[in-house]
Amino acid sequence: MEEDKIREPLLKKKYYENCPGCKVEQAKEQNQSLSILNLAIIWMLVLSASLPISSLFPFLYFMVRDFNIAKTEADISSYAGYVGSVFMLGRGLTSVLWGIISDRYGRKPVLVIGIISIVIFNTLFGLSTSLWMAIVTRFLLGSLCGVFGPVKAYASELFREEHQAIGLSTVSAAWGIGLIIGPALGGYLAQPAEKYPHVFLKGSFWDKFPYFLPCFIISGLAFVAAIVCIWIPETLHNHNGNSKSIDDAEALENGSSGGGKDSMIQKNENLLRNWPLMSAILVYSVFALHDVAYQEVFSLWAVSPRRLGGLTFTTDDVGNVLSISGFALIIYQITLFPYVEKAFGPISLARISGLLSIPLLQSYPFIAMLSGLTLFILISIAAVLKSLLSITIITGLFLIQNRVVEQHQRGEANGIAMTSMSLFKAIGPATGGAILTWSQKRIHASFLPGAERVFFILNLVEAVGLLMMFTPFLREKKKTASNQEH
Repeated sequence: MEEDKIREPLLKKKYYENCPGCKVEQAKEQNQSLSILNLAIIWMLVLSASLPISSLFPFLYFMVRDFNIAKTEADISSYAGYVGSVFMLGRGLTSVLWGIISDRYGRKPVLVIGIISIVIFNTLFGLSTSLWMAIVTRFLLGSLCGVFGPVKAYASELFREEHQAIGLSTVSAAWGIGLIIGPALGGYLAQPAEKYPHVFLKGSFWDKFPYFLPCFIISGLAFVAAIVCIWIPETLHNHNGNSKSIDDAEALENGSSGGGKDSMIQKNENLLRNWPLMSAILVYSVFALHDVAYQEVFSLWAVSPRRLGGLTFTTDDVGNVLSISGFALIIYQITLFPYVEKAFGPISLARISGLLSIPLLQSYPFIAMLSGLTLFILISIAAVLKSLLSITIITGLFLIQNRVVEQHQRGEANGIAMTSMSLFKAIGPATGGAILTWSQKRIHASFLPGAERVFFILNLVEAVGLLMMFTPFLREKKKTASNQEH
């Protein structure tokens, strides 16, 4: 009885009237059901931020060609790689800063600034008339769009613990779908005066700026998301010196001691020494490098001429393939993924997905030997499977990253993850474009000719990521002694 009296007041959370974080905690305590509205808001924010990342890939080859800077046709892929890389370079240089700002001033201001930057700089990119204008606008877009780190922290804080997996799955699903629908929009809407001459007249604004329409549509969606941001709740607490009662109550609910030594160590933890976090970030970065290189290579390879080992697809063809992949990804995330993740666990499922990706990717050059409808059907099936396997891996690593840190460090932790991932991704497009150019110049090589070489190199990166997902490299955080006692 004496022990119960001591524990009872600790279990009761003390909320502060003017604290936005406390209001969110109260709402979660009073309503245990999943908020579909909050899920929809998260979905819209992430989708708006992810669409510009790869929307340029289907038309980037033609945009760079129109800049008249490449000396040979094979060199176009190299210049396109530079444009694709600068976004990630900019994001890599500023992600930790945006994470720290979100920990200090709140998630909401960072999300609003990031979405507004998309409206401005993605629109300007669509109006690019030179290689340097394209590079500068993409760099500024990457630098100022600090959405992805804070939004993962935001999703884990906005929902109750039992709904966090769904919240983070929504982030990864919207991210993955944005990376697929973005190129689809780029493929369908680029060069509208050529594709839809009855609607977009020759000699008109749309003919002078043939790559503006997809950027304009994406910026319009981001503008709507920026307006929605006005009403989203802030999850960060603003009573720094008085938050101990809430933290202690949460610790007791999770089965650990709020005021013990373990808690103090956890609160003052150096994130760079948190190996479960850092290992998950490094594995995530390797797969991010692979994914962005794959996206760039696939789009450039698909529109390349047959004599260079490509598919001679139009931007519409690429858009069709990626639209099918996006639709399949939505169905998978809503129906199959929760059950498969529950059966295998995030890490085991990620390992299986990484293993299956290798033979799938190496089949692409052989599928390219086909033609007509058979080629389109098989390459679409392969692209769908590749998208599903990739999003499965990313979601599992998302879950680990956000479960091994406390709320007050979650923004910084996700900022570190975004910096690492962005720096790796900055390498991807430039390297992928250069390797594709190199491969296309060795179309008659005796060993791994043409496209076989570039997909083999992509598989080497996938294999490294797969090996890193096993212990002792990747492991989840061990429970403290207090956790085990309770």
